[in-house]
Amino acid sequence: MSHGLYFQTHGDRASPLPALVLIHGLFGNSDNLSVIRRHFENDRYVVSIDLPDHGKSQRSETFSFDGAVQKIVALLKELNIPKYVLVGHSLGGKMSMLVAHQRPELISQLVVMDIAPIPYPARHHAVFNGLNSIDLASLNSRNEAKQALSEHLEDPGTQAFLLKSLYQDENGNWAWRFNLPLIVRDYDALSDWQHIPECFNGPTLFIKGAESDYIQSAHQSVIMEQFPQASAKVVQAGHWLHAQKPQVVNALITKFLRVE
Repeated sequence: MSHGLYFQTHGDRASPLPALVLIHGLFGNSDNLSVIRRHFENDRYVVSIDLPDHGKSQRSETFSFDGAVQKIVALLKELNIPKYVLVGHSLGGKMSMLVAHQRPELISQLVVMDIAPIPYPARHHAVFNGLNSIDLASLNSRNEAKQALSEHLEDPGTQAFLLKSLYQDENGNWAWRFNLPLIVRDYDALSDWQHIPECFNGPTLFIKGAESDYIQSAHQSVIMEQFPQASAKVVQAGHWLHAQKPQVVNALITKFLRVE
């Protein structure tokens, strides 16, 4: 199948170490994990992916975990690299877990950042309200968009993260680099998770942000059921732990990869 995914590659294609595949979270793009990419690209071949309906990847008619995973798998097949380490954050972590389930023979190790293999209740209403309050057709500046967002989202970090995806096209029209109408419409589907006993039996590292509630102690049993070889580390950060504590996150991943 044609995957329609935008991706970037860095580092040495001939490296004997398994390639590193980086998958960002909701509302993001491949640049979001660049702090991890830069840390590893001197030693490994690194592939950074824009998820469907994000960044420069093709837009879809409907959201589907299976459809997105099939596109990621098709891309990995196209690149013809025998073994991967998958690193995914948030929604990208869910995608990574499902890729590891479907193609375990291709995955040497799995790193999941601040997400659990569970369905989540709705938690992005304020984000949607903020984004939908911005009239792109009449928008005059990025600062004007920030002001509109601030009326719904107090956290400056969240505002800045979302505004990274605001751009002007070749005609000067403002647009988002994510498919906002689809994300809003299919939000229940992308928040969901189909429980898969023993999803992946390979080495797996879950990294939790201490100030985030995405991974909770109550999730430990369901994580271990689906990922029997999982270990966990906690970083003193929020949900965007790789942006807040990049050195700590990179050190944890580096240590984990040494056992391969």
